Amino acid sequence: MEIAEQSTPAVGTVRARTSRISQVVTLIAVIVPPLGIVSAMGLLWGVAFHWVDVVVLLASYTVCAFGTTIGFHRYFSHKSFQSGPGVKAVLAILGCMTVQGPLTQWVTDHRKHHAFSDKEGDPHSPHAGHDGEGPWDAFRGFVHAHVGWMFSNMGMEQGREYGKDLYEDRLIRWIDRLYLVWVGLTLGIPFAIGYGLGGTRLGLEALVWGGLIRIFLYQHATFAVNSICHMFGRQDYRARDESRNNWLVAFMVFGEGWHNNHHAFPSSARHGLAWWQYDLSWWIIRGLEKVGLAWDVKLPTAEQMQRRRVAPVERPASEPASA
Repeated sequence: MEIAEQSTPAVGTVRARTSRISQVVTLIAVIVPPLGIVSAMGLLWGVAFHWVDVVVLLASYTVCAFGTTIGFHRYFSHKSFQSGPGVKAVLAILGCMTVQGPLTQWVTDHRKHHAFSDKEGDPHSPHAGHDGEGPWDAFRGFVHAHVGWMFSNMGMEQGREYGKDLYEDRLIRWIDRLYLVWVGLTLGIPFAIGYGLGGTRLGLEALVWGGLIRIFLYQHATFAVNSICHMFGRQDYRARDESRNNWLVAFMVFGEGWHNNHHAFPSSARHGLAWWQYDLSWWIIRGLEKVGLAWDVKLPTAEQMQRRRVAPVERPASEPASA
C-alpha cells in the first residue's frame, strides 16, 4: 500500500509539567535495572550466569522489543499497517512489558516528537534548546535526548490532540489501566521459568538477567534512537530534522535505527529501505501479512523514495577521480 502524504498538527503541551508520579516511576525505571547488574556482579559473581539465563534474556529482549518496534511505534503511532484485535492486544501488552510507560503515553509523546522534530516543542530533541557550538552543549543535548527528557517532558502530551484514536478504543484503555500488571508479568515470567527449571535460586537468577538486566539493556537501546540517531549517522533522505541512519542502533532495536528513513517516510512499515539494511521488525510484519494477520501495509513507492533521496555530492571538475 502506497504511503499517503500526511501532516501532523503541531499542538503545544497539554499539561503544565510532568506529573510527580511520572518522575518517580521514571527514576525507578532508570535506577533499578542497573542495580540488578550490580547484584549480579557482587552477590552472584562466578556462579550465577547459566545457559538458562542467556536464553531467557535473549528471548524476552526480542519478544518484548517487538511490542515497541512493531506495536507502539509502527502500528499504534504511525498506523503503518492494520490488524485484528488479537494482534493489537498482544503488541500493546508486549510494549507495556518493556517498562517504557503506558501505550497512550508512549504514543502521544512520540507523535509530538514528529510534529516538532528537532524544533522547540520536541520532547526529546538533542538540538532544540541545545544549539551551542561547544562540546558541553552537545553533551547536554545528548543527555537530554537519551534520558533527561523523561524527568521534564515525558507524559505531558496525554490528550486528545495527539491520541484521540487511542482514547476512543476501549481495548487500549483497558490495557493501559492494567499497566502495572504487565510490568509485574515482565519480571514474573523470567522468575517462573527459572523457578520451574531449578527452584528459587535459578528463579531469582533468571529474574535478574531476563528481567532487570534485559529491561536496562533494551531501554538504553531504545533511548539511543532519540539521542544517537539524531546526532550520529547518515542522512540518505531529505527530512525536516536531524534524523540519522545508524546501523549499530538498528541492530540493537531490530530496524529502528534507520531513523532518517523513518522520518522521511513516517508511515512506512519498513524502516530498512535498502535490501542490506537489517530490519527484523519489518520481516515480522511481512510474515504477519503473509498469513493474513496484517493488511494495508504501507510502503513508500520507488518514485517517492527517489524524490526525497539526498543527491550525492558531485566531485568538482578539477578534482581527480582518485587519490
